Amino acid sequence: MHKDDQMTPNERLNAFMTGKPMDRILAMPVVCSMSGLALGMTHKEKRSTALNEARAQIACYERFGNDLAIIEYGLHGVGMALGSEMTDPEDAVPAITKYVLDDLNDVDQLDMSKLELKKDKAFQLHLEAAKILIDKLGKEVPTGVLISGPFTAAASIYKTENLLRATRKNPEKLHKLIKFCNEGLKMIYREFIKEGILILLCDPIASGTILHQKQYLEFVLPYTIDLMKDIHDANGMVCYHICGDTTSIVGDMVESGCDMLSIDNRVDLSYTKEVAGDKVPILGNVDPVEVLYLGNSNDVDLAVKKCIQSAYDSPNGYILASGCDLSGNIPLENIDQFMASARKYGKWPLDPKNFLIK
Repeated sequence: MHKDDQMTPNERLNAFMTGKPMDRILAMPVVCSMSGLALGMTHKEKRSTALNEARAQIACYERFGNDLAIIEYGLHGVGMALGSEMTDPEDAVPAITKYVLDDLNDVDQLDMSKLELKKDKAFQLHLEAAKILIDKLGKEVPTGVLISGPFTAAASIYKTENLLRATRKNPEKLHKLIKFCNEGLKMIYREFIKEGILILLCDPIASGTILHQKQYLEFVLPYTIDLMKDIHDANGMVCYHICGDTTSIVGDMVESGCDMLSIDNRVDLSYTKEVAGDKVPILGNVDPVEVLYLGNSNDVDLAVKKCIQSAYDSPNGYILASGCDLSGNIPLENIDQFMASARKYGKWPLDPKNFLIK
């Protein structure tokens, strides 16, 4: 437990979910992609072994006292397992260079068995990392897995621009591809859920910056609803996040059945509270780039203060978080400040005078 806290993250989360007092607000900077920095590791080193991935998360928790450890199955995991080819950069997240599916009409040739744990080495690595984390930190900290939603999984198999074109030109085959991804994701999710891991479902290609609301309602929401039901049938819990501007679909996202809703910094937190706050807890949304990557400690402090002021009274509860995963060579001092400001302004019981912005 962090020296400046009176509760462990598990105790704090349990109190949050049951409406009991906490020592401070829950604070979850998404320390996933950049976690190796806490040990001086490059991204390639961090992702190379299960032990390195786990050690990076442990180092982050020991330094920051953040309320969630995060394993990175990632947004391209489904495509990688099926045969999409990736870059292997030293200090960045791998990117797809060749997609396994060139022609959407060949969707029936995709092999679901390649997504099974026994056949996917990357899947095995991430699950083993999660088990190490739970063994080392499980009594104190919940563990989540950052993993794609159905539309983004489809975009790891079939090129995004072609995927978007198919919403108009070949919707029948596109539905078949997304359904295939959904069934694969259910199988993958369940392996993590069996270990007591929270699902952090991230579907950035479903963003309102990319899709119109009508496309989201047709090609994303029905499959996400199906996924959420399967997660709950397996006794799992899920936080739902879509990157970019999701203002037009915030209400629709809640209809997915998610347990928590996370929003990007491009979405107004007060608006989200009005639309979704009476239905689910909301998370967000300190800017990961302009504030946490490029800003200084004063910028971070003010951003945290503004977020708490905007959403502290959300009816179903509010969790301070970054607007997205933190990546790149982010200054660790800014994450220190994020947590320090959470402890300063989010001290329980919450008092608006502590975070009033004049």
